[in-house]
Amino acid sequence: MKKVIIFAAVLVLIFGGIAFITQYQKEKASEGNPYGKDDLDTETVKQLDDPNYQNIVQPDDLAEKLENGEDAVVYFFSPTCPHCQETTPVLMPIADDENVDVLQYNLLEFEQGWEDYEIEYTPTLIYFEGGAEKDRLVGSQPDSEWQSFLGKAKEQ
Repeated sequence: MKKVIIFAAVLVLIFGGIAFITQYQKEKASEGNPYGKDDLDTETVKQLDDPNYQNIVQPDDLAEKLENGEDAVVYFFSPTCPHCQETTPVLMPIADDENVDVLQYNLLEFEQGWEDYEIEYTPTLIYFEGGAEKDRLVGSQPDSEWQSFLGKAKEQ
C-alpha cells in the first residue's frame, strides 16, 4: 500500500510539473503580444511569430477607427479555423501585392466580434468605407476572389 501511495504522489508531482512548465512557456511566449492580454489561447500563441499574422487589431482600436468614419479592410479569423489556416497565407500576400492594409481581428481572443460585426463564419473579410460596412466576402475563396475584393477596396 505504501508503494502505491508513493507511486501516486510521484505521478501527481510529474503531472503538476508538466502543467507548470507548459503554463510558464505559454506565458513567456505571450509576453509583449499585440493582443494586450496576458492569457492567450494556445492556438493564438502558435501564430505570434507567423509573418502572416502581424497586423492584429484590438476591438477598441477598430471601434474607434470606425466611429471616426475611417475606411478599413478587416479580416475576421480564428486560429482554430481550418479554412482560415488555408486562407491567411494566400490572402496576406495578395494584400501586400495590392498595397492594401488588412487589419486582422482574432475572433478566438475577442469573441464579442462575432456579435458586434455579425460574423457568421470564418474567414470573413469586410470593407468599411466611412466607418460603415460596404462589402463583405465570407468563407474560403479562390485567389482571384480575394484579389478582386481587395482591388475594389483599394480603388474606393
